[in-house]
Amino acid sequence: MASNPWDTVQPTAAALLIEKCLESGVLTQNLLDQTRQESICFSRVEELERISTIKAEINQKSLELELLRLEKETADIIHPLFLNQKCQALQAMNSHLEAVLKEKRTLRQRLAKPLCQENLPIEASYHRFAAELLPLAIHFIEKLEVYLQTIRSIPRIPERSNNMDSALVRMESLEAEMEELTEHILTWREKQMVHLKGTFPTSTDANSSCINASSSYLSIENLPP
Repeated sequence: MASNPWDTVQPTAAALLIEKCLESGVLTQNLLDQTRQESICFSRVEELERISTIKAEINQKSLELELLRLEKETADIIHPLFLNQKCQALQAMNSHLEAVLKEKRTLRQRLAKPLCQENLPIEASYHRFAAELLPLAIHFIEKLEVYLQTIRSIPRIPERSNNMDSALVRMESLEAEMEELTEHILTWREKQMVHLKGTFPTSTDANSSCINASSSYLSIENLPP
């Protein structure tokens, strides 16, 4: 079969060879159709291509997400809304500075003028309140250092409270020990007095003198450790 030179789509050499094999009977159409079925390896290749495409899309989305996060973090620097607000603030500041520069001479005169022998202008309806406020302000200024020390000591209040609790527990334990020691001393003194009464039963005077002597001897300074 001769190829048509005017045909825009020329058959390939493989197509011509397959056509000749079909004409000669070496190949059949059924065998050729079976060979056209996709093999497993080619399906795997297509699956790998799809996975690669999905990974590329994921990487692209991750990059876009990172750009969005960066834009969010730097929104106060590069976002037009915040830039407009900063520009407005700068313009207001520039206007204020321009007004200050225009009134520079007047401001210098006011700053050079002494402040002594000047009265604070207060409306007559507020004189009573000003008279009540001045003593309070003076008292507050006098106690300001005490107030500041109190404020500085506020963070140490829990620690001091814990120390006071520990000291209170220690005092209670010492008090219990003192009571127990006092009971032991009184019991020991009673035993000594009974022993002295049994040793000197002659007369009341002797007993009283012995008791007084034993009492003076059984003072806290003479107690055994």
